[in-house]
Amino acid sequence: MTVEPIIFQPTPASPAPSSKVGAVAWLRANLFGGWKDTVVTIALLAILLVTVPKLIGWMFVRATFLGDADACRLAGGACWPFIVDKFNVLMLGVYPQELGWRPGIAAIALIVLAALTYTNRMRGIVLIVAWAILPFFALIMIGGAFGMREVDQSLWGGLMLSILLALVGVIVSIPLGVMLALGRYYGSPVVKSLCIAFIELLRGVPLITILFMASVMMPLFLPPDLVINNLLRIQIAMILFSAAYMAEVVRGGLQAIPAGQTEASLALGVTRRHTIAFVIVPQALRHVLPPLIGRCIALFKDTSLVIIVGLLDFLGMIKNAALDTSWLGFQAEAYVFAAVVYWSICYSLSLYGRELERRGPSAQKR
Repeated sequence: MTVEPIIFQPTPASPAPSSKVGAVAWLRANLFGGWKDTVVTIALLAILLVTVPKLIGWMFVRATFLGDADACRLAGGACWPFIVDKFNVLMLGVYPQELGWRPGIAAIALIVLAALTYTNRMRGIVLIVAWAILPFFALIMIGGAFGMREVDQSLWGGLMLSILLALVGVIVSIPLGVMLALGRYYGSPVVKSLCIAFIELLRGVPLITILFMASVMMPLFLPPDLVINNLLRIQIAMILFSAAYMAEVVRGGLQAIPAGQTEASLALGVTRRHTIAFVIVPQALRHVLPPLIGRCIALFKDTSLVIIVGLLDFLGMIKNAALDTSWLGFQAEAYVFAAVVYWSICYSLSLYGRELERRGPSAQKR
């Protein structure tokens, strides 16, 4: 007599308890996990219930989207025609409006290159060369060269000036900061002392003081026949200030590299210079991507300080536009618009930083 084999049939998995899944579970885990979380959640919800409806009512419900200042005053809400009327000034300052297409082309080149960089469609030496050429291309288009009408730098302003200062500052200060960090970490005693003195001096002085020195005091130390315009002096000051902070960020990455990396590379016959350039520095930069991106964001926001030395950047033009007698009383809209623009640019840089992190060591670990 044959015995039929018994096949084990596992019991189907039971569904998760209702208290562990769904919206109720999410609320309990994230907002009402304990009495402290519950109190904070209720307090924040109360603040939002008080402020958000009023903000939405001012920005959209009672807002004026078409018309003039009188129509805005009758509506009692936000006056967005003010931003429309002052848009060119906020973007370009007092730059000649008939030549506005030139900064527009430079802006398109920046957007295209940023998109190619973010999507990783351009990489390696080609990407580095493209970013190195971009500031020169922008300066030629904005300032004029090769037969184009020249526009004095005193007419540059608005968001164009803020982005240009930040762009040139980032592109120059990062490699300069890397060299300062290498000099402080690997240099001879003399080089190390010079790098430390430069870094500590620049980091120990507020940026606004350095801007004042570049704008007011630097011409006193230059030969009479050497004239450097105010914009270039301010740009140099911002580059040096940012490079000092970049150097300390990179030095932190250098300290994170185990000594065995250098020893192994040298044991394989790689020269010390090539070891530092192709083994140590790339790894160090990957380690410090978040603070590097943070310094780039900080540099862009620091451009708002140049109004102190007579340059009307984006925030400067915002303040100037709010003083127009025909639009008095609508400075709130101007600052809301400025906050949105600053946040959009800074958040875009933050997103790119996350993308770089995803492509770096974190992606390799997964």
